[in-house]
Amino acid sequence: MIWCVDDDATIRDIEVYTLVSTGFQAEGFADGKSMLEALKKNKPELIVLDIMLPGEDGVEILRKLRENPETKKIPVIMATAKGTEMDKIQSLDLGADDYLVKPFGVMEMVSRIKAVLRRCDSGEKEHTLLSVGEITLNQSEHVVAVAGERVALTLKEYEILRLFLENPGMVFSREKLLSKVWGVDYMGETRTVDMHIKTLRQKLGEYGSMIKTVIGVGYRLEGEK
Repeated sequence: MIWCVDDDATIRDIEVYTLVSTGFQAEGFADGKSMLEALKKNKPELIVLDIMLPGEDGVEILRKLRENPETKKIPVIMATAKGTEMDKIQSLDLGADDYLVKPFGVMEMVSRIKAVLRRCDSGEKEHTLLSVGEITLNQSEHVVAVAGERVALTLKEYEILRLFLENPGMVFSREKLLSKVWGVDYMGETRTVDMHIKTLRQKLGEYGSMIKTVIGVGYRLEGEK
């Protein structure tokens, strides 16, 4: 079941119709309040969430979804008519899985939805425990520990670290990290990667030095600090 949240009835109906015609079950909501109320009874596979909504906007709704343990893992694709860099960065930093800039083609929407669902499905099949040196990441419990001490990470910091732990020694460009972690191909927002690497290093303490900068390329995780 895919939920489409948009206050424009025409857009909402087209999204739902397209999804149903391509084999999905879909339901539309005119605002975040009605969608949040429906979440008390059912959970969708994915939510397409417009940013510009009456009452609470999509960014605030996304924040609530990610703060609630019962809904934090539901994939969310943000839709925005603004298309500004700040909208996209804010949504991605809060844990959105992808974004669409209006006006977008409905088949592009379907393609993005399928890609996000594939990514989430493959994530459930990964090995539970990842570790390099004194850094460990338990995927089933969503817990990171450094030298035996738990470390609290944001969703994107966690995803970056998981990618590094899965591929120790591999160099990732900023663009590749954006694509892998944020699920987007947009090439103009690489500074958000640098910001997340900086805070991740700080939270890992002395072991943050294991994340090396490869000048002119990107970052990699080395086995020794």
